[in-house]
Amino acid sequence: MKVINLSENNSVLNQYIAEIRDVNIQTDRLRFRRNIERIGEIMAYEISKTLNYANKEVQTPLGIAPASIATNQLVISTILRAGIPFHQGFLSYFDYAENAFVSAYRKYKDTLKFDIHIEYIASPRIDNKTLIITDPMLATGGSMELTYQAMLTKGNPAEIHVASVIASKQAIEHVMKKLPADKTTIWCAAVDPEIDSHSYIVPGLGDAGDLAYGEKE
Repeated sequence: MKVINLSENNSVLNQYIAEIRDVNIQTDRLRFRRNIERIGEIMAYEISKTLNYANKEVQTPLGIAPASIATNQLVISTILRAGIPFHQGFLSYFDYAENAFVSAYRKYKDTLKFDIHIEYIASPRIDNKTLIITDPMLATGGSMELTYQAMLTKGNPAEIHVASVIASKQAIEHVMKKLPADKTTIWCAAVDPEIDSHSYIVPGLGDAGDLAYGEKE
């Protein structure tokens, strides 16, 4: 299984990562959402380089132009609610893709222990398609594992791309154990070393859903 950390290379991506982490900037919800969306756009572009392509002739006003067009049938799946702006970044580039939405939430047993539950899924069939599962914060990997299992009720994809803005090393290790190694690639904009006792990524950025849409009760 490949793990690709885009922040290992210098690019404008690193500016957007710095801004979503910065406590003096991230409270601007519009800017926070747009930066998450921008990271999704950049990651979609990088993933597009791995797709299958076929030659096509395009009629222009003055003649025929050759073009190389991706042939993959894409399904972009996102975990609500924090994943919405990240999803939109992917959809801006893969505008022909089908879409799936999964609701996953933590049900706490006490202040530290919790189970993850899948409450809702809306998805097309994914048989033999390229599945991109987007989740901005890959903390424990538990939500990603359950989302993948939920998506399997809609078919068996040909390949899987796990896309995250910030992932912990622990979550990456968990996903590598739980998803099929022969057809999965993990994409991260940044990888952080640990999670705290509440299973938040450290240094991370806080709660991405609250920063994007406001605090919840």
